[in-house]
Amino acid sequence: MDLHLEGDSALVTASSSGLGKASARALAAEGANVVLNGRDEERLEAAVAEVREDAAAEARVVGHAADLTDAEAGESLVERTVEEFGGLDHLVTSAGGPPAKPFLETTDEEWYAAFDGLVMSVVRTVRAAEPHLRESDHGTVVTIASVSVKEAVDDLVLSNAVRAGVVGLEKTLSKELAPEIRANAVLPGTHETPRVEALVEQGVRAGAYDSYESGLADWAGEIPVGRIGDPMELGRTVAFLSSPQSAYISGTAIPIDGGESASNL
Repeated sequence: MDLHLEGDSALVTASSSGLGKASARALAAEGANVVLNGRDEERLEAAVAEVREDAAAEARVVGHAADLTDAEAGESLVERTVEEFGGLDHLVTSAGGPPAKPFLETTDEEWYAAFDGLVMSVVRTVRAAEPHLRESDHGTVVTIASVSVKEAVDDLVLSNAVRAGVVGLEKTLSKELAPEIRANAVLPGTHETPRVEALVEQGVRAGAYDSYESGLADWAGEIPVGRIGDPMELGRTVAFLSSPQSAYISGTAIPIDGGESASNL
C-alpha cells in the first residue's frame, strides 16, 4: 500500500532507539523527511545513519539532540523541523518508560518526573507544533503510549497511571484540533526493543534462561500470536496513522500487543 507520504515532514521525539526509531524508519522508508530526537548525541547519530540506510531515495533524515524534560525542547525541535523542511505535517511523540516500582515504594519526586517526561513532553511539543500542523493539508499527531493504559501491569504504577493521561490528552486533541489535525495513539505491548533485549540477556547471565532465544520464547508465553513484536510492526502502524490512507481514523488508541491484553476495549 502506498501511504502517500513522499515529501511530507515528520518529527519523531525520543527516536534514537526503540519504538521511536522504528517509527522514524517507517516514515522515512515511505519517503517522508524526518527529524529524529534523542538526548545522547552519539546514539542519535547512529540512529540517523541507520534510518538513512532504509529511507526512500528522496527522503531527508536529520537528528536534533534535546532533552524532552527541558521546557524549551519541544519548541526547539519543531523550529528545527520547519527550518530543515519548510513545514511540519506529522508529529510522533515517544518517551522512555519510567522506573518499575510498586505504589508504596514510589516517591513524590518520581511521580513528578514521570509526569514531566511522559505527559508534559507531549503537551509542550504539540503546543509548539499545532500552528504548523494546521497549515498542512493533512496534519497528524500520533502518540506512542503503552498497553498498560488498557490493563495495569504489576509493579508499573507510574506507567499504568501517568500514561493514561497521555491517552486522555490524545482524545482531547482529536476533538479540539479537528478537522485540520487528526490525533491517535498506539499502545505497544512487548516488543524486541533494546530494553527488552537487555532484560532477556540479564536473565541469561543469571541462569534463568539457557539462551537469548529461550528467553524470548518465555517472554512470549502469554502472547496469543506466539512471539513478541518486531518494533517495525509498530513503526509501520504509526506511518499508516500518519498517512492519508487513515484519513477517517482519529481519536483512537490502538493496542499493538499480539492479543496479549485481556481488555475488551
